[in-house]
Amino acid sequence: MQHVAILGSTGSIGTQALDVIAANPDKYKITALAAYQNERLLAEQIEYFKPEIAVLIDKQAADRLIRAYNCQTQVLTGEDGLVEAATMSRTDTVLTSLVGFAGLNPTVAAIKAGKTIALANKETLVAAGELVMSLAKQYNVSIYPVDSEHSAVFQCLQGENRQQISRIILTASGGPFRGRTAGDLANVTVEDCLKHPNWSMGRKITIDSATLANKGLEVIEARWLFGVDYEQIDVCIHPQSVIHSMVEFIDGSIIAQLGMPDMRLPIQYALSYPARLSSNFPRVDFNTLSALTFAAPDTNTFPALKLAYAAGKTGGTMPCVYNAANEVAVYAFLNGEIGFLDIAQVIDYTMRNHAVLANPDLVQIYSTDSWARRYALQAIDDLKRKR
Repeated sequence: MQHVAILGSTGSIGTQALDVIAANPDKYKITALAAYQNERLLAEQIEYFKPEIAVLIDKQAADRLIRAYNCQTQVLTGEDGLVEAATMSRTDTVLTSLVGFAGLNPTVAAIKAGKTIALANKETLVAAGELVMSLAKQYNVSIYPVDSEHSAVFQCLQGENRQQISRIILTASGGPFRGRTAGDLANVTVEDCLKHPNWSMGRKITIDSATLANKGLEVIEARWLFGVDYEQIDVCIHPQSVIHSMVEFIDGSIIAQLGMPDMRLPIQYALSYPARLSSNFPRVDFNTLSALTFAAPDTNTFPALKLAYAAGKTGGTMPCVYNAANEVAVYAFLNGEIGFLDIAQVIDYTMRNHAVLANPDLVQIYSTDSWARRYALQAIDDLKRKR
């Protein structure tokens, strides 16, 4: 029996992870659940899975849950509660699916506590990849990718010599605006951006998919997960989202992982590795699949991807700046403060004004994140004044 804590249990990844666990009650037991402020859904999850600990980061939501729900589950709040959920002694695996930079601290705490990490919070490796991977090595902790693209690469590498990788090819659907020009995108709305053609995801990651920033974050994550250079990571637009990613080897052979767009499959593989569990997930039917198509990404129309490569190649604190500026800009767009095309401008402006620290420790990463958020907010204010 594997004991699992889920950080971000009420989000898209968290709820699908709980579907996997509910379908395999003989293999998994939930020890802790954590969410931001959705006390109603968390209460339902507590009722069904009966964890020892439940966490709501928002204290008011936690207070409401405590008043409305009387059970044996201990309800905690805030950052301290997250860390306790990530480090409790009975837990074997921590699935971290919190949104954004908030996932870094509890993931680091879980690594130091010797927990296996099922990583769906890509921002952890974007902001602090070298530090996190060094800690994982120091504490002999395995990190298994949950993102469909990185799970695909991980699966393609089973039994292979990583020294013989020529390149990793991350596929991208292209989002809702594939084929559009910058002129077409000047006045798109939040609702337009949230109409992803293939995946059902949270609001922030769906906007990231529309700007291609999500693929940029995944490029940086892949660099740390698989130990390759940025010159060995390519992005390919694949609208059908059936090939989730590919690995090309030095002899020219390419291995791809295919499956329907369903996050439960990579979630289950991260939890069950090295075993594969039977499932009733949708299967690819090659008799009805009419075409698999590919194209190069348009980094002129979607410069967030190009900026991610630049941040990664610069290294040090620059990827942290990229991530922080993107988070601030996305939420400003969601709140109607800036336009869609402004997101990349805010990232670019913040990166251009950052003095890079080459080998940051955790304190410096947090300081950099704070600086970048302040600077991005200043960039947003400047954009507003120019209107």
